[in-house]
Amino acid sequence: MPYVVTRSCCADASCVLACPVNCIHPAPGEPGFATAEMLYVDPRTCVDCGACTSACPVDALKPHTALGDAELPFLQLNADYYKTNPHDDRTPMYVVPRQRTLPAGELKVAVVGAGPAGLFAADELLRHPGVSVTVHDRLPTPYGLARAGVAPDHQDTKQVTRLFRTIESQPGFSYRLGVEIGTDLTHTDLLREHHAVIYAVGAATDKRLGIEGEDLPGSVSATDFVAWYNGHPDRAHDDHRLDTERAVVIGNGNVALDVARILTADPDTLARTDISDRALAALRTSKIREVVLLGRRGPAQAAFTVPELLALSALKDVDVTVEGWPEGLDAEASEASDVDASDASDVNEKTRLLARLAARTPSEGRRRIVLRFLAAPARLTGDSRVEALEITPTTLHTDEDGTVRAVASGDTETLETGLVLRSVGYRARPVPGLPFDEATATVPHEAGRVEPGVYVAGWIKRGPTGFIGTNKTCAHETVESLLDDFAHGRLTRPVSAVDVAPHALGLKDWHAIDQAERAEGEAQGRPRVKFTDTESLHRAAKNTPAVTA
Repeated sequence: MPYVVTRSCCADASCVLACPVNCIHPAPGEPGFATAEMLYVDPRTCVDCGACTSACPVDALKPHTALGDAELPFLQLNADYYKTNPHDDRTPMYVVPRQRTLPAGELKVAVVGAGPAGLFAADELLRHPGVSVTVHDRLPTPYGLARAGVAPDHQDTKQVTRLFRTIESQPGFSYRLGVEIGTDLTHTDLLREHHAVIYAVGAATDKRLGIEGEDLPGSVSATDFVAWYNGHPDRAHDDHRLDTERAVVIGNGNVALDVARILTADPDTLARTDISDRALAALRTSKIREVVLLGRRGPAQAAFTVPELLALSALKDVDVTVEGWPEGLDAEASEASDVDASDASDVNEKTRLLARLAARTPSEGRRRIVLRFLAAPARLTGDSRVEALEITPTTLHTDEDGTVRAVASGDTETLETGLVLRSVGYRARPVPGLPFDEATATVPHEAGRVEPGVYVAGWIKRGPTGFIGTNKTCAHETVESLLDDFAHGRLTRPVSAVDVAPHALGLKDWHAIDQAERAEGEAQGRPRVKFTDTESLHRAAKNTPAVTA
């Protein structure tokens, strides 16, 4: 098998379009493209031309001869996909021109949110002559979760920022960074200055557990913890006590796996990444030896992706074990797999990998990560901070609509711990001036259109689902709605300038910050050293040296 996809990718589809024999699937327009954990190369028809790896912006494709030991399972993973998804039609893809014929005249669009959803929306718009886009963000830096959410030991995933730099280089693109909508500028200001506004503000808060003791010190949202070790200005100067032997992560999605890896990683290895210096110092003195991940449901319903589980299982100096392996797992997996063939393949591969982990014999003296299923949090206890977590076993119940729910047994067990990280999902905040659905924590819309002139993209549109690349398909749909409105004369009101906050940073300022962080990193053998407070970021933007005492 000449080439292999080796992890969750950005779904940019560049590799699909570059392939001369159409052997990479699911492709744009095929079922599963927008929701697949990754794309797959068919081993029967790949001709070893290398076009895909040259096109991939995140180096997710490799020749089989270049695979490391931890990547070898991807050989079988790619091959298995085609057993249930044969894709026998090998006609090279015809690329439909993406440039639409639009009415003459300028179209000015504001995008609120400089993460993947916002930048992909800008890219879709700037393919058309006469369109200009100004991307706004509350932070002095762009890229959203691609900068402040991707774990520091996943530097390959962060290469998606190459795409973003290409988007930034297009004529008609500009930034207003460090500008908060609702404080520095209002929704009305944006509408007065632009023909349309796209909100791509993401989901900034965590879902609550709703259990006693949740607000005790030592109970932390995973979102805040991730922001801390990634140097997010809002959380970079927090303190987290790592003086407990056991940490518990409630949840079993990719973020939960990220947190578990970082808590058990060798600090000397992390020192070669862009992790926050403050977090690195805390991890060097950490006493944590075990991280337990709790999942209410069973292995077949685990939210993490197969590539992330493979990466976890390949850790060399950390034991990864599984507890709570249910009886009749094969039947459970079969029932959960009564969906798309590609989804079924993911579920079956996940349970196979977990079965191998469950059969492992732990090694003495190593740190360990425990994936524990069929267990729900019941209560956090402690006098002045978290000292223990009470959990209750669960059983699975399938509703009439096929939803698999965890039902608590009522019995309890106590896990001693001084750190509990809540990772049960994100939740968006209401956007001032827009309607908001409290049940789904999204802005009601039709194909991204809230009303002519106001649109949404990303998690505020669809909820916190999908991967970085999912935002590309989502943004395309929203921009199509916007361009339809423009083509039908619904975006014709005149625009006028508004007063902009004097502290707003532009594209040149961001490039100065980026260059300064990379220079600091190069001096230390790291990809970058992040500036983690607003003052330092603004100094770097203006190339102003720090004041020394």
